[in-house]
Amino acid sequence: MLMIRLQRVGRRNHAEFRVVVTESTRGPKSANYTEMVGHYNPHTNTVALDAERITYWIRKGAQVSDTLHNILVSQKVIKGEKKNVLPRKTPIAKEEVLNESQKEETDEHEKSNTEKGEAQTDKKEEKEPVKEAAAE
Repeated sequence: MLMIRLQRVGRRNHAEFRVVVTESTRGPKSANYTEMVGHYNPHTNTVALDAERITYWIRKGAQVSDTLHNILVSQKVIKGEKKNVLPRKTPIAKEEVLNESQKEETDEHEKSNTEKGEAQTDKKEEKEPVKEAAAE
């Protein structure tokens, strides 16, 4: 299966990428690619794409990597929504459970604070008449 993806080139700490059409089984750093259809520099945010060739390969059945898909959408080569390429830190189910348990903890914390606050106001009220009596 053909794949359109980014191939890293450039120096250490200064990445530049080629946009290449290659077999999906080949390694990403392999120099064996079918065609180079553009390049991308994330430092200067410059993108140069051959839109006609990219759409040609997509029509032929080539799959686009998620990161390159987002670049193509932002450059308006293809239509669609961007894909989330960042990994989730925790699954959705765990997040919902954590949010519910945190809400319960905060509710309990607020209840205890309000009880403490009432107790503190009662103590202040008790101390105030003593001060008034001492002042007389």
